[in-house]
Order: sequence, then structure tokens, then C-alpha cells
Amino acid sequence: MKARTIALIVALCFVAVAVCAASDPQMGTWKLNEGKSKFAPGATKNNTVVYEAAGDSIKVTVDGTAADGKAVHNEWTGKFDGKEYAVTGDPNSDMRSYKKVDDKTLDLTVKKAGKTTMTGQIAFSPDGKSRTVTVKGTDDKGNKYENVAVYDKQ
Repeated sequence: MKARTIALIVALCFVAVAVCAASDPQMGTWKLNEGKSKFAPGATKNNTVVYEAAGDSIKVTVDGTAADGKAVHNEWTGKFDGKEYAVTGDPNSDMRSYKKVDDKTLDLTVKKAGKTTMTGQIAFSPDGKSRTVTVKGTDDKGNKYENVAVYDKQ
């Protein structure tokens, strides 16, 4: 009887985690809507962004295209707590932080070698079907830029 009760409790915990993750508007696969987006010349376009649970953290996987047409891929695993966590696969950043402003908004900061290179905000639509990522930064040549990328949930 105790084994059955413990198994039921464990199963309920997994269901609770799944429900919480499913209700989080950030979670899932997001595809770039290039027609609604505005990029600075030479900007990298993140075509697909995936948010998924990774234990008690969030994993963000980005696949896109650089200005020269080459594929780009980077990953970040951390929490939306404003603390910096390592980025892998991105030559333009080594740390990234997300901070939850409210249920539909995240602030974003990107750093390279301790220097902030980009800041922005991710705003989710009220229906959760799209998100707008607005970023400002400075490229490796010292040029300032601003991009507005709109994504549709898949």
C-alpha cells in the first residue's frame, strides 16, 4: 500500500510540473515571422527558438542564419532570475541573463568577456501565440543597432 501511495504522489508531482510548464507562455517552439520583424543591416536572424524545461531550469536553444548566410546555433540553460548563465555556441556572447518582469515579459542581457553587448525585452502576446523580442546593442565593430523580431508559437 505504501509503495502505491508513493508512486501516486510521484506521478502527481510529474503532472504538476508538466502543467506548470505548459501554462508558462515562454515554453515551446517559436518561429521567426520575418515579415513582421525589422533587423539592422547585417543582423543575425534567429529563425527558431525553443524554450524547454531542463530540471528546475530552462534551456533555450537558438538556430538561425548569420549575415553571411551561415547557420548559427547556441544554447543557454539557466533560470529567469536575472543572474548570468553561460551561453555555448555563440561567438558574440558568453553569458546571458533573463529576468521575469511579469507573466508576459522578460528582460534580457547579453555579455561578452564581462561587457554588456545587448539588452532587450521579450513581450508575449495576451493570447500566447506570438512574442516580440526588441533588442539594442553594439556589434564587434562598435556600431549600435536595434532589432525587433516577431515570433509565432508553433
